[in-house]
Formats: sequence, C-alpha cells, structure tokens
Amino acid sequence: MAIYFLLKFIAILPLSFLQRIALWVAYLLFQTNSSIKRITAINLRLAYPELNEQALQKRLRLSIQSQCMTYIEFVKCWGMSPQYNFNLLKNIHGAELLEKALVNQKGVIVVVPHFGCWELLNAWLNIYTQPMIMYKPDKIKGVNQYILNARQKFNATLVPTDETGIRQIFKHLKQGGLTVVLPDHLPKASGGIYSHFFQQNTLSATLVSKMAVKTQCNVIGLSCIRNPELSSFDVYCTELPQTILSKDLQQSVDSLNLAMQEMIQLAPEQYIWSYKRFRNCYGNVNVYRRQPTI
Repeated sequence: MAIYFLLKFIAILPLSFLQRIALWVAYLLFQTNSSIKRITAINLRLAYPELNEQALQKRLRLSIQSQCMTYIEFVKCWGMSPQYNFNLLKNIHGAELLEKALVNQKGVIVVVPHFGCWELLNAWLNIYTQPMIMYKPDKIKGVNQYILNARQKFNATLVPTDETGIRQIFKHLKQGGLTVVLPDHLPKASGGIYSHFFQQNTLSATLVSKMAVKTQCNVIGLSCIRNPELSSFDVYCTELPQTILSKDLQQSVDSLNLAMQEMIQLAPEQYIWSYKRFRNCYGNVNVYRRQPTI
C-alpha cells in the first residue's frame, strides 16, 4: 500500500506547486525522445495537417505540458473533498442544458471526452444528481484503492464495465437517471464501427449510440477546461445533435465523433493526445507503426 500513501501525500501539496513540477517534467519529456512526445506528435500531425512545423511544435509543447498537469491534477482532486474540487470551478457555461435534461425525466447520457480535467466534473454533477458510471479497477492495488475512495466521496453508483454494468445503466436511463461515458477510446472490434475522428477513419465506440437509440434519452456534452492562470477551471455544457439518437448506427457514431471533435477544438492542447487512438484505422492500419520518430 506504499503507493496509496504516496498518492495521499502528493494530494496534500498545493495545486500550484504540483503544476510547477508537472511543467518541469513536461520540459524534460519535450526535450527528449519520450513516448508521450512521439505519440502526441504523430496524433497532432494526423489531426492538424494544416499546421506548419513551427505551429506544430508549439502545440506539441503545450499539449505535453497540459497532459502532465492533468495527471497530477487528478491525483490532487482524488485526494481532496468534493467541496475543494467544486471550488476550483470558476465559470459554468450552459448549465441550463443539464437542468432541462434532468427535468424531462427521459434519462441523460453525459458525453465526456478525455479532455481537460474531466475528473473535476464529478464535483459539479454531484450537486444535481446521482450518476451511474462504469468503473474498471486499476491493476495496481494501491492506485485502485485511492481512486475508489475518491469515487465513493461522491453520489455516483459504480457498476462494472461488462454486460451486467451496461444492463444496469440501461435500466437507470429508462428510469430517468444519468450516466457519464467517455466514448473517445479505441474499442474492441465487437464494440465499434469505423468512423472519422480528426480526419482519421478509425474504429469508434458504439455504446453511446446504442444506448441513445434504445432509450431516446437526452445526450449532452460536458468538458472542464483549465484556465490560463492555471488555478481554476471552466465547465462547458454542450448541446449535441439529435442525429446521435438516429437508428442509423453509422450516422449516430459519425455525429458523436464530430461533436466531440468540436468540443475539443475549444482548447485542443488540453486533449490527451498521447493515447494511441488511431491504432485501428480502416484497412487494419496502425499509424504508429509507420510514422517516423520525432
């Protein structure tokens, strides 16, 4: 459990101090041929082919900085109280969208990309409702205990990331409940279809689309973006297109991918670009095997 107590100790330290450490680590990662730099560079070149080399390097540097801060911010937020987390939120944009969705009792799917400090969103949702979310235990026992303790501070009901959990979420939605899904991961072949995301025809998750069409619930986007002074965050609640509710699975997934892409464009450097999102592009193409080292 040594790692558990290490994480607890880190959470005691001031956020500004932790962010400075993250920026120092990011500098080292940017100056070396690190994995995070290599994968981030490949993804940025694919997603933004219009950027010249100077602009690309700037976004690469900012992206690595943001990713390092995001990870240390998670450790801090998980170790602090819900009220501390809520106090970090400076402005809430579009809160009425969530309030309206909860009132009509049709159920709510909250779409959250791996973007900004998404773990802080628990503190805001905690005010309105008791979400049901899927939770996959971490392989490291101490880390899992730390995250699980954090999850249990909120009103969320945790369900497993399997068929049992999905059935529970379907039932929860039909009863007017709310669930949170991060659908911009690379799914297993059985849980995805090919759809364009940042110009790449990549295998994309169908879970949100299938839940939406079966329940005809509300689907809204939510993101938490770090402000320039680094000490606060803004929440953006985004109205997503009705085509996500389409019975045409391809149209639904295409609409969802485009909507997430537009959400990320608010602050593209705060997306987790070091994830190998394009490991399975159409034609069984893995772009990370054929790209040069940066």
